[in-house]
Amino acid sequence: MSEILQPNLNTYSKLKPNTHKKLQSSHSRTSLIDVTDKLPIQPPCRILFKNEMEHASGSFKLRGIGNLVKTSIEKAQSKGIPLNQIHVFASSGGNAGLAAAYSAKFYNVSCTVAIPIIAKPIIQTKLKEFGARVILFGNSINEADQHLKNIINSASQDIFPIYCHPFDNPEIWHGHSTLVDEVSQQVENKDKIKGFVCSFGGGGLYNGIYQGMVQNDISGDILLLETAQAPTLTETIKANNIIQLKNVNSLATSLACSYTTKQSLQYYQDRDNGIQSHLELIDDMDALRACIAYNKCCKKTVEPACGTALSVCYDKIDLLFKNFSHLKKDDILVIVVCGGSCTTDEELKQFEQILKKSETKL
Repeated sequence: MSEILQPNLNTYSKLKPNTHKKLQSSHSRTSLIDVTDKLPIQPPCRILFKNEMEHASGSFKLRGIGNLVKTSIEKAQSKGIPLNQIHVFASSGGNAGLAAAYSAKFYNVSCTVAIPIIAKPIIQTKLKEFGARVILFGNSINEADQHLKNIINSASQDIFPIYCHPFDNPEIWHGHSTLVDEVSQQVENKDKIKGFVCSFGGGGLYNGIYQGMVQNDISGDILLLETAQAPTLTETIKANNIIQLKNVNSLATSLACSYTTKQSLQYYQDRDNGIQSHLELIDDMDALRACIAYNKCCKKTVEPACGTALSVCYDKIDLLFKNFSHLKKDDILVIVVCGGSCTTDEELKQFEQILKKSETKL
């Protein structure tokens, strides 16, 4: 694989925030890798992987959550509120909480993360390593979130709370848009960028990519992937309205959002900015296969939510041709390898066993 641009691996120094200048961003620049010749079938165009697992928190979430924390601290300081009175609150099943905890540590403020009791032990461990106070509550992210809001409401008036929703906040979308800013700088010719592929959960990443394409004057396609077991956007489009899924039971747990944002639905329906959005459903098993194939190809471990987008490069490559066969050989398609800290190498082995059992049933 050829490296287009190395990630910025400089260790960020802690800045003491003040009212005179903006804070440094907590996220880092991630690498963009050309994998065109590494795929099982020759694709219709150049395929580049944007490696978002390189962020300190393990996923793209650090762009958006980090931006929300950063701008909130700047607002607090403009009011003369000291760091020791600022507290970050987040509810999460994994990556959003890790991004919030890392951001709080980066800016030297306190953090509390509420997670459901079913959250993986590795998440609890990593949250504590980032210095967050971890609260286990409820059997779902929604229950943990409601408990967190009760804590915020009962907090001391001296506390300046920063509430971090996993995806539904314009500051989060703006943070995610920096992904497109980077890609535009990393390629030799921005005009060759013809599309992006990403997984869809709640819509935060999609909103950011859409905004980033508009900001960088990039016309093209966005292919969204979600699993049939977590069809949030699919059902929203059918209803032509924001709906709440009653049950979301997917192995791609980071995609298991019960609703999406109004902005996501609007962007999907919008055709005025030269951007066409497309949606494809795959099965959980396809996401697992992609995680395993990616690990063999790139020697890195990602979670099924990330494997959902990667599936178009492996066993679901037909979706690549279906949506991008019009592209030329030197056109660029960027696959967002969103990362994730919720899957270990041991779990990859478990994925292989799950796949074997599913194939035996067939």
